Amino acid sequence: MLGELISESHGKRTARRVLSASPGFKVEVSFEADGKLLGMGAHTIATYWSEGRPDGSLYGEGQAVVITQDGETATWKGQGVGKFLDGGAVSYRGAVYYSTASPKLARLNTVATVFEFEVDANGNTREKSWEWK
Repeated sequence: MLGELISESHGKRTARRVLSASPGFKVEVSFEADGKLLGMGAHTIATYWSEGRPDGSLYGEGQAVVITQDGETATWKGQGVGKFLDGGAVSYRGAVYYSTASPKLARLNTVATVFEFEVDANGNTREKSWEWK
């Protein structure tokens, strides 16, 4: 069951790098995004890798640091599955797990979140994640 909206952001892909081309492909992607984390303004710096599967779907894992406007920090690690869309856009769904020493963000240490992450053909990112109850 989905609970509270934990985060929402919009950003831009900043880099891509091919990690492997054979037997399948594996690509690393970095992005930065601005939005809200637990209702606070926040900036995210993230990197994930994604590999193609035989059926055309994608599997990936990533990690990030999130810095609130107040200077509080949290990190996350996550996994997801995705697919290619028109023009090279991609769409992912998955789960993220946070870690923080910040008292203001401590709730994140006990929450599993599920996310929607989209990257359009121009490298613009959009993300939303909800508590998974």
